[in-house]
Amino acid sequence: KRVLDVACGVGYGTGYLADEGNHVIGVDIDGAAIAYAQQRYGGPRNTNFVISDAMQLGLRSSQFDAVCSFETIEHVGDVDVFLNEVRRVLRPRGVFIVSTPRVAHSDARPANPHHYQEWNPSDFEQLLRAHFKNVDVFGQSRRETSTARWLKRLDVLRLRTWLLPHWLTRLVAQASGVHAMADLHSEDVFIRRGDFHRASEIVAVATDENQRY
Repeated sequence: KRVLDVACGVGYGTGYLADEGNHVIGVDIDGAAIAYAQQRYGGPRNTNFVISDAMQLGLRSSQFDAVCSFETIEHVGDVDVFLNEVRRVLRPRGVFIVSTPRVAHSDARPANPHHYQEWNPSDFEQLLRAHFKNVDVFGQSRRETSTARWLKRLDVLRLRTWLLPHWLTRLVAQASGVHAMADLHSEDVFIRRGDFHRASEIVAVATDENQRY
């Protein structure tokens, strides 16, 4: 399949997609991230990296079988413009695979200063249904140790996000047995239809095809 990875960052997700035999283009607005991704993951012929803005991709229309965009849509100021651009580059039977942080209540003014909006699963599904005929929604959670779950229960207000430097947060997570995203394996991640109780992210698969995933 021909796949576009929008906001690919340093490219490790693009690399996973390419490992499955897909021809993948990873795009990101950050030139330094693209340079790193090209150096580390751009060797195979089926992987390319391009500096590009998700709101105006600058790519030919109707050329991708799938567009993936993970943890991106919450950073977008005009979601409709972004989704229209995704539709433009998708082939008629193409599939859009998107994830975003899960929250209990949708918020147009979230606490995270880097997010324009956050959604609960129901509202996120409705957002995508305004652009695609069929949308399947899943909950995504990571394998956690009992120590990591205990620390989360202690920090019910998520104060670690605001009070601790990022490097210290990662150090505590690693000490409690939580892997960084780049070090995860498929068995460390659970994606289940309708299971949002422990989900940290929402994953949606959107298409105009009459097909469930």
